[in-house]
Amino acid sequence: MASPADSLQVDGPQGERAVRLSSPDRVLWPAVGVTKRDLADYVVAVGPALIRALGDRPVTLQRFPDGVEGEAFYSKNPPRGVPEWVRTVAVTYPSGRSHQQLVLDEPAAAAWAVQMNTITFHPWPVRTADLDQPDELRIDLDPQPGRGFPDVVRAAHLLRGLLRELGLTGFVKTSGNRGVHVFARIQPDREFLDVRHAVIGIGRELVRRDPDLLTMEWWKEQRGERIFIDFNQSNRDRTIASAYSPRPLPHAPVSTPLRWEELDDVDPTVLTVRTVPDRLRNGGDPWEAMDESVGSLDAAAELWRADVEDRGLGELNFPPDYPKMPGEPPRVQPSRKNAANWADES
Repeated sequence: MASPADSLQVDGPQGERAVRLSSPDRVLWPAVGVTKRDLADYVVAVGPALIRALGDRPVTLQRFPDGVEGEAFYSKNPPRGVPEWVRTVAVTYPSGRSHQQLVLDEPAAAAWAVQMNTITFHPWPVRTADLDQPDELRIDLDPQPGRGFPDVVRAAHLLRGLLRELGLTGFVKTSGNRGVHVFARIQPDREFLDVRHAVIGIGRELVRRDPDLLTMEWWKEQRGERIFIDFNQSNRDRTIASAYSPRPLPHAPVSTPLRWEELDDVDPTVLTVRTVPDRLRNGGDPWEAMDESVGSLDAAAELWRADVEDRGLGELNFPPDYPKMPGEPPRVQPSRKNAANWADES
């Protein structure tokens, strides 16, 4: 028999809102017994920090109707029953298609998303005032098999140092899995492709500095035991889990902002839906001042220009669902390369 619905009272900028929560006792993370009500309580507890990270941005909801052990889907179109006080905005996708996408501007909106069985929030790196020019640089450091979290930490420190050289301030968070995400606030004066090229320039410079640790190889068979710098997260319609977003792994982890001095000693597995509210309450939000550290992409763009014009390097692969892009390498695994398919793809 289904448990009765709850009603959450959630404070926000427009006052208190009532949010209905059906099946509050449904277990979403069976391994640790975290329920839908627990998740709703979590997003309310971290609400201001969560909204600071994803508010005023189009957001994709990763929804798990049967919990993390069941099927999931990405909800881009606003689902039925969106409250009248939740905004939407029209975004354009790589195909040229455009449709409305949710914007979550207050903790009650995040709680409503939990009612829709959302676990992970995926905001775009743009504000609603300008949906074509990112204001956020995002770099995903993804350890390949054979590398552990200490290796990712080392890579993150290298990246932080390079960003500082380029006039950018890096902010770090756990991915909620094995990796680390480094963000920087940027002036929204370049479109997505330019930001992608700046990230490629940064990544290539990092690889030159430590080629045994880092790689930009798109094909997994070429990465080896290194940390992959995922440049494709900078593309239009590519998103990274928000700061303070839960992740669908058995122990209910959270993608958690850190202070740089914490990074060397942190155990990311203890940063969960159950522990992060107290951490935030007691220590504050390490990303609270991010908007005060806006930098220019000019120096990073110069890395891309030098790679193209002085070193003869060019475009890298785009995600497979993208249309074929100018200058893109062949979309075929190197191990399957032959004269016919290489020529056809070039």
